[in-house]
Amino acid sequence: MKDVLIYDTTLRDGCQAEDISFTLEDKLRIAEKLAEIGVDYIEGGFPGSNPRDEEFFRAVRKLKLKHVKIAAFGMTRKPSAKPSQDLSLKTLLDAETPVVTLVGKAWDLHVREDLRISKKANLEIIADSIAYMKERVDEVIFDAEHFFDGYRSNPEHAVECLKAAEEGGADWIVLCDTNGGRIPGEIRAAISALKGAISTPLGIHCHNDGELAVANTLTAVEMGVRQVQGTINGFGERCGNLNLCSAIADLQLKMGKRCIEPEQLKKLREVSHFLYELANLSPYKHQPYVGDSAFAHKGGMHVAGILKNRETYEHIDPELVGNRQRVLVSDLAGRSNVVYKAREYGIDLRSDDHAAQKILARIKDLESQGFEFEAAEASFELLIQEALGRKKKNFRLLGFRVIDEKRKEGEPPISEATIMVEVDGVVEHAAAMGNGPVNALDTALRRALTKFYPSLKEMELLDYKVRVLSSGEGTGAAVRVLIESGDKKERWGTVGVSQNVIEASWQAVVDSIDYKLYKDSKQVRA
Repeated sequence: MKDVLIYDTTLRDGCQAEDISFTLEDKLRIAEKLAEIGVDYIEGGFPGSNPRDEEFFRAVRKLKLKHVKIAAFGMTRKPSAKPSQDLSLKTLLDAETPVVTLVGKAWDLHVREDLRISKKANLEIIADSIAYMKERVDEVIFDAEHFFDGYRSNPEHAVECLKAAEEGGADWIVLCDTNGGRIPGEIRAAISALKGAISTPLGIHCHNDGELAVANTLTAVEMGVRQVQGTINGFGERCGNLNLCSAIADLQLKMGKRCIEPEQLKKLREVSHFLYELANLSPYKHQPYVGDSAFAHKGGMHVAGILKNRETYEHIDPELVGNRQRVLVSDLAGRSNVVYKAREYGIDLRSDDHAAQKILARIKDLESQGFEFEAAEASFELLIQEALGRKKKNFRLLGFRVIDEKRKEGEPPISEATIMVEVDGVVEHAAAMGNGPVNALDTALRRALTKFYPSLKEMELLDYKVRVLSSGEGTGAAVRVLIESGDKKERWGTVGVSQNVIEASWQAVVDSIDYKLYKDSKQVRA
């Protein structure tokens, strides 16, 4: 039996976040992913709010989701209507879900200012709405909206709202910190007051406006709450909801509360990134547990520690949540960083090796010029090969020219690049147009080299970033260019630095091509 049940509201509360918009197909794919990691409830949406959510509830019935209940979300009846006459309740029944979640007011401010009814009338609305649905649906959950704010303002009425839900037959009563403004001590005090007053199982639903959704949720679980509501990656209105990626990991690994199986926990990072991808958002690198930087080490002392024992600087084994340990290289690096990274590339480089010291000195020199290798690991691997005398010179540049021309006002400029290279004594000349000077140069270079290296046809430039390194120098400032390239198998990053943006781009482009050819040669040798 599970200690804590997970109620996911990504498809409803999560969709209320700015910049989030899931299609029907997205929502169905997300439901399947959520079922894979073993959540207990999936709140599919608010069927009365839009046609897409109504269609979701029809389509989700066709999916073979194991061990998960689909919930439809809606409000208690309007003050002017009986339950049997309320359109919102009828829409919930039309969704034909085994679970219905009703949200009702638990803060007297909302009763007075929003509903503009008496507190007694509010209690009647809660009780008869739940009773009406309980007669027609297997499971009814009551979300006590603004419960903690309500308890702070008028404890007696807030608790009476919960008692009304209990009298109506609610299977769960969920305590909501809807504005996300309460702190753990307030959560603890409010839940303590419910002991002996409420016998219905309790849940918790926290927003993150005070950056305390996880802390407040864990506090509630410590107090005996057994249902946790939240969203993947903390997607949600304003500052977001409880981040289930953090909460599930904390509950399972820190508090020993069983909520999903260990093998499902290993899919946590995968599901997190899947949601970012469908939302068309870049994953948050520094997100606890599942972010790229969650187990990334940069300081030399830290790296030296984890080489001896991972626990010295990691609070859990990254693999438990599907993540991995990473070591970064920078001007803060020590020899241990270099040794670790070399080991990742299959190179046995002892920490006392002269080559390690040489590489470290080169890194510190380049980073003082503005180079950065954290997002340019391909450039770093080439640097190691060069220090070991293994880097191959694939071509020699004989010259290039890039022209940007704007012929008419209101029309985009035209970029053209011409280049001349030499490979094994053979000179090749090529030209290319592009949507910008770097794109034109990259295309011309690969066009010139493809005759000698056919595999470059499958390579493409995927991302391009420029950062000005020194403020105050205006257009004469040095810039750092980061390029992400890829082929059919993988992606890699390279870097270049110069006061000339074309030269910085050239350095990164050349490293990108050299890395592709180096990678291909390794595969041939293997």
